[in-house]
Amino acid sequence: MTESDKLKTKASSTTRHPSSRRVVFIDRDGVINIDLWKYVEYWHEFKFEPSAVPALKALSDHGFDIFIISNQAGVGDGIFSAEQLWSVHENMVRELSAQGVRIHGAHYCVHSKHADCSCRKPKTGLLEKAVEGISFDHSRTFFVGDKLGDIEAGKKFKVRTILVRTGYGAESEKKLTPELAPDHIVDNLGAAVPVILKAQG
Repeated sequence: MTESDKLKTKASSTTRHPSSRRVVFIDRDGVINIDLWKYVEYWHEFKFEPSAVPALKALSDHGFDIFIISNQAGVGDGIFSAEQLWSVHENMVRELSAQGVRIHGAHYCVHSKHADCSCRKPKTGLLEKAVEGISFDHSRTFFVGDKLGDIEAGKKFKVRTILVRTGYGAESEKKLTPELAPDHIVDNLGAAVPVILKAQG
């Protein structure tokens, strides 16, 4: 088993629920943490977006299963290691847990940008893996991201989509087409929370 395979196996463990759950998919870089315009290789480089922790806490308090869905091609391209990615992830989860946030699963595509894999967004492999064994309502489920690939993946998976203007979001907004229009555009993850809650009825 390669280090990438170990990471994917480790990151794919989630809590299984027999009944229908509230689910939300959230991209990481540029949504949860401030985008550095490069890969986050070390924990000291990771800084939460100002609204992210309160937003995640609100979703957690309302009973959402929170899944992080992120392309991390830097591993496959040899820029940083799977161990580095997992170290950043574990520190992030530890910090969020201390703030009362539970992350139910994190699913990273660690293949090269040029690899023909089934998991790199805008493909839906990560989303499919995240919700294996979980019953949920697609019509009330959201994918929150800052890139066009996030929106496309959400649409392919038939969930609702929210584009945030943090990270690459402001630039992504300029490139939207009628076919690739998100259901909502908001300033940040904090502003996405009321939209998500309202959709629950």
